[in-house]
Parts: sequence; C-alpha cells; structure tokens
Amino acid sequence: MTAVEAALAARLNAEITGLRRLSGGASRETWSFDADGRALILRRDPPGSPDPTAMAREAALLASAADAGVPVPALADHGDDLAGSPYLIMERLPGETIPRRLLREDRPGLARELGAILARLHTMQPVPDLPDADPLDALTEHYTNFEPRPAVELALRWLNDNRPPASDRRTVVHGDFRNGNLMIDGTTVRGVLDWELTHLGDPAEDLGWLCTKAWRFGSPHPVGGFGPREDLLAGYASAGGTPPTPEELHWWEVYGTLRWTILCRHQAERYLNGSDPSIEYAVLGRKVCEQEHDLLLAMGLTEPKTVQDPLEKAQPTETPPHDRPDAQALIEAVGTFLLQADQPDDRLRFHARVAAAALAIARRELLLGETHKAAHEQRLRNLNCESDTDLAKAIREGSLDTRMDEVTEAVRASIIDKLTVANPRHLSLPGA
Repeated sequence: MTAVEAALAARLNAEITGLRRLSGGASRETWSFDADGRALILRRDPPGSPDPTAMAREAALLASAADAGVPVPALADHGDDLAGSPYLIMERLPGETIPRRLLREDRPGLARELGAILARLHTMQPVPDLPDADPLDALTEHYTNFEPRPAVELALRWLNDNRPPASDRRTVVHGDFRNGNLMIDGTTVRGVLDWELTHLGDPAEDLGWLCTKAWRFGSPHPVGGFGPREDLLAGYASAGGTPPTPEELHWWEVYGTLRWTILCRHQAERYLNGSDPSIEYAVLGRKVCEQEHDLLLAMGLTEPKTVQDPLEKAQPTETPPHDRPDAQALIEAVGTFLLQADQPDDRLRFHARVAAAALAIARRELLLGETHKAAHEQRLRNLNCESDTDLAKAIREGSLDTRMDEVTEAVRASIIDKLTVANPRHLSLPGA
C-alpha cells in the first residue's frame, strides 16, 4: 500500500481501490480512486511545494460556484495534510476532459452552453483573498523573469496600443476556463475544473481565454474547438451576461495567447533550472515558438504556411568507422518504440508521446540547426543587432520603428525556422 493510498484509507475510513495518477495537472497531482465503491478524485500539491491557503481557497470557490449554478464536482473533503500535502477530494464525474478525444466528433450547441455557464460563473460571490491585479501589468512583470523575446515585445506594444477602455465590470474570473479543464459528457458540461488561477477581473478575460488558439487543438472552431464565437456570445447573453464587443474579445484573445506564451516559458524553467526533470517541461521549452507564431497570427502579422517536415526528406549519412544505422535512424527507432510500446497507464502513454516528440525535434535540429543559426545571425546583422535581446530592446524602446516592416519580417522568419524544427505542422493551422 502506497503512502497516498494509506492516507486516503485513514482519512475516509474506507477501502481504497483503483488508485492511479492521471496525466493532467501541471502544478498539482491528480489521482482517481474508489472509496468503498464511491468514485472520487484527489488533487494534492506536489510534496515539497505545499500551498494550504490556495487549496482552501479552491475549496471555497467550488462551493461558491455551485451556489451560482455552475456545474462543479461535489466536494467530499479537503485539508492541509494528506501524506504531507494539502488536498481536495471530490466526486469523479462522468465524461471526458482530454481535448483531442473530445474533438473527434461534433458537439452542436456546446459553445452556446459554455457561454451560459460563464455568465453564471460571473455572478459568483467572491471568496476571501482572490488576486486582483491589472492583468497586463502582472503579465509584463512575470515576463521580466525570462530572456527578452522580440515576438513578445511586439505583442506587448500591440496590447498597450489597442487596449479597450477600462471596464466597470468586475467579477470572479475563473482564469483557466478552457478545453481540457471541462468535464464533458456528450454535449453536456458536467463540471468546470481547476480553479487555482481564479481571480477578480474583467469577465471578458474568460471568454477570450476560451477562444485562444492554443485551446482549439488544431480545430478551426474558435470556441475551444467546439463552435463559433457567435454561439458563445449568444449563450452568454441568454444567461444574463453582457457580451464584450468583437474588439474587446479580440484583445483578450491576443492577451491570452501572450499569457500562454509566457506560461509555457515559465513551465520550461522548471526543467531548465533543474527543479523538475520531467520530459513534459523540457518539451514545453520548444513549444514557446508555437505561441509566438500564434501571436503574430492574432495581430495580423503572419499567415498560415505549409512547410514540409524536414524528416520526410532526410537522407541517411555515413560516418566511418561507425556502423549503420546512423544516429538519425537510431533516434527515429527510439521514437517509434516509445509510440508503439504498450504503456501501462495514461500518464506513461502521454509522456511516451512527449518523449517521441522531443526526439523528432532533436532530429530536425541536427539536420537544420547550423543553417538556421547562420540565417538568424544575418537577420540580426541586417538590423544592426547582435542578439535577440538587442532586437527585443529596440522594439520596446521604438528605436527601429522606422524599419518596422523589416523587424516584423525578421521576427516572422525566425519563428518559422524555430517551428520548422519544433513542430512544422503548427505553421499550417488556421488562426482566425
């Protein structure tokens, strides 16, 4: 019996069966189990990173959401110490949360339902100590923890130049209302999950976040991959919400794309600084360029582009005295093994796919890295910059404003090169 299983048995005074860790949850552990046959979910802080205040706040938010008519799982228990970590135990709802499974079939009416749920969510009574900061200021400050990035500087300027007038609407904002945090059964939302980023703010933030391109998972439908914005806004209005204007919604979509860009970089730092060796965080570092491309799309500074995957035309190399297969072929063989091996649970299957993607990135970089490096150095020289840091500073300070077309082209070209290595398919996905 594991420590978690023993702690659950003692806390619930029940026989614990079927305990398994789920693949979701970047900042918290999520476990599924049965207690005397009752289907439950455990969410707990990772050992060594306890935050009992945040966990208690999430428990209070679940109660407030239920009072407002928002579908949420019923809370069974919560506290400060389950096997050394703060925790929540809630009912396990029927349905699916994995976006790519949800998007295998059409779900008519779901975008409208999501709008209605958000309208009810925005009537929730606040709980104590919810964050209440200016979203763009907070995001800009968080960005300063990392290296300057030209695409981010372009987005920050756009967001500051195009910011809608200050809204007098202040409500509870879920903060992560998207495909992946919704338990969906058919065309019905059974539960809104993951309330740890909830704060006070403009309710349009939740609508824009749901429409951010990252949460469409390759679907052309803007609302989480489920339907059109018009349905979302109609559902929001039908349940008593005041929909944002198209310009306001678009601003929040650009903001959401920038937010996810910086959050990806934040998560990657956990691998880069050695605090977490997870392959998931390692690969997230190479996903930042996907969001940089999406930023340019959202601002109208680029278009979808079809690029052949370099691996499709890679030729074997000979490196005597080494025998065949060559290094490229060996990396490919390991990637194929990871994808085809029979993994015992969802979490390992997920990490095997991530690891295979990491190997594909490494193969493409071995093929194109030197060529891309030389091209990028030439782009910077053309703008009298020695590094991306110099270019980012010039964008921020406006010293290259008279050459902004050249700047945009240089940023666009570097992102295309990065994506050709990291995920060439992403370049062809629609943006609007």
